Parts: sequence; structure tokens; C-alpha cells
Amino acid sequence: MNTQEAIQQHRQICDELYELALEENRFLQQNRRLPDAELTERKRAALGRLDCALSALRTAAPESARDPHRRSALEKTQARIMQILQIDRENEQLLVRYSLSRGASSQAAPETTALQRIYSKGT
Repeated sequence: MNTQEAIQQHRQICDELYELALEENRFLQQNRRLPDAELTERKRAALGRLDCALSALRTAAPESARDPHRRSALEKTQARIMQILQIDRENEQLLVRYSLSRGASSQAAPETTALQRIYSKGT
């Protein structure tokens, strides 16, 4: 897989994660409770695919950073990631609020080991 294909695959997964974050946000705002397990499982599956896409990006043959198509694709992906982070931050605040107001749920607990594993692969 070349770098451009790896970037496109990564962008598609980021778009999927963005849509899931929006769906979670709508659910939290409308229902004022924690999302169902089905949404959580879909997010976990997408994060697993994201992990694979990141591995593909790391192993893809390096190409010139001056390539305008590559630079544009990277900028679009970076913008999407920033949108995901912004919505995710809002979702996290809503999750905490609804968890505290109705008692903590095991579903609301963050999977710190999974997050640590994903981030440690980058170093």
C-alpha cells in the first residue's frame, strides 16, 4: 500500500468515527442517558480499524511532503481529527454529567488499557 492509499484509508475511518461521534452526541442530547452497548461496540470496532490504518501509515513508503495532493489529503484528515476531538470532548462532558446524575455505569468507565495500548504504539 502506498502512502496516498494509506492516507485515504485513514481518512475514511476518521470520517466514520466522526459520524459515530455525531450520532453519540445526538443520542446523549436527546435521551440524556448513556448510549446503548451497540453504539459503543461500533466505536470499538472503528477504533480497531483505525489502529490498523495507523500501522499502515507508519509502514507505507515515505513520499515527498511537497506533493500537493498528499499535503491536501493530510490537511483534510487533520481537520477531521480536530472535529472528532471537539465533539468527543463534548460527549465526554455529557457522559460524565449523565453518569453522575444517574449513578456510575460500567459502560461509562473509559477503557484506559485500550487507550494506553493505542498511544504506546506511536512511541
